[in-house]
Amino acid sequence: MAQCAAQDDGGTAAKEGALEPMVKVGKVLDDNGDSIQYVEMNSVYVYPQPVFKNAKQRAAYNRLVANVKKVLPIAKEVNRIIIETYEYLQTLPDKRARDEHMKLVEKSIRKEYTPRMKKLSYQQGKLLIKLVYRECNSSSYQLIQAFLGPIRAGFYQAFAALFGASLTKKYEPEGIDRLTERVVLMVESGQI
Repeated sequence: MAQCAAQDDGGTAAKEGALEPMVKVGKVLDDNGDSIQYVEMNSVYVYPQPVFKNAKQRAAYNRLVANVKKVLPIAKEVNRIIIETYEYLQTLPDKRARDEHMKLVEKSIRKEYTPRMKKLSYQQGKLLIKLVYRECNSSSYQLIQAFLGPIRAGFYQAFAALFGASLTKKYEPEGIDRLTERVVLMVESGQI
């Protein structure tokens, strides 16, 4: 099943950094000294089939699935970059060295991600803000503030506000973002 999910998209998802199903094979020894092989796979989520009142709702759901598939890998990359940057900053001796490193990191991030961000639609951008909150357990505003300072965070928040977005948006998996959470879990497990 995991192989089928990975092949359904014709290989395009792998090129875009999409999530791949996890399959781990191992073995354990039982009390008699015999080895027993096991296979550990992603969690499988079982939800009732979505019911749509009309074609417009179906299209909105399909659009959400496509947007999550496009944006979730970016949110996961953001989380990885934040963790790596934080760990590296802890090894630097003083504030000056940390500030210099953050300038390099910001320049590198801008160079790599600006073209990718320009390709995102308005809805994908708003979804990315929420998924960054989901992955990092902090709003984009808080992350920018922690790494670049309150003035830069305020600038980026004002820029986002010009386009009707907010970097302080929270992700509510039990509330308004319930359907998004369902789609994210299924994408992560390779079910859709």
